[in-house]
Amino acid sequence: MSDPGLVPLTPLGGAAPRIDRIGAISIAEVADLALVSLAVRAGQENALAEAAASFLGHPLPGPGEGAARAFWAGPGQWMLHGRGAEHANLAARVKAAVGGSASVTDQSDAWAAFDVEGKTVAEMLARLCNLDAARMPAHAASRTLVEHLGCVVLCEVPARRYLVLGPRSAAASLHHALTAAAIGIA
Repeated sequence: MSDPGLVPLTPLGGAAPRIDRIGAISIAEVADLALVSLAVRAGQENALAEAAASFLGHPLPGPGEGAARAFWAGPGQWMLHGRGAEHANLAARVKAAVGGSASVTDQSDAWAAFDVEGKTVAEMLARLCNLDAARMPAHAASRTLVEHLGCVVLCEVPARRYLVLGPRSAAASLHHALTAAAIGIA
């Protein structure tokens, strides 16, 4: 069988993730993020809570909360994420762990992700969205608008490092908004 020679592209269309350093801020495209949606099935709340806690090592987070590898996305809905080795099979591993208690859908290719980091990153985010990023605790997650895009901002290290998720189809627009805000405070 012939090898078609296909090469996966990042959300910004490159063969490798793009990294921009502007002043004290680094904006890095994340190409190896696995993202899986989890939605509880009717009457399965307790079964899912138990199975997910066993899989994650902690309970599923509540509204506005996040925890290592998971954040609340809506009533009865969560997003689980992982990087690197977890990328290729996270959805299958989650499905095996939760069984019939939840619907599991791989969302990895639907989202663009950017690590934004630096001593002035909270100020940069304040110019882009209505979050007080400097006060977000570690693992907190919030839906917000960045420019005109529905995004999720996850705090990895308070006031220092965040993961910004936005629609993959608008990756270039999100990247432009992030870099323009970083230039504005550089």
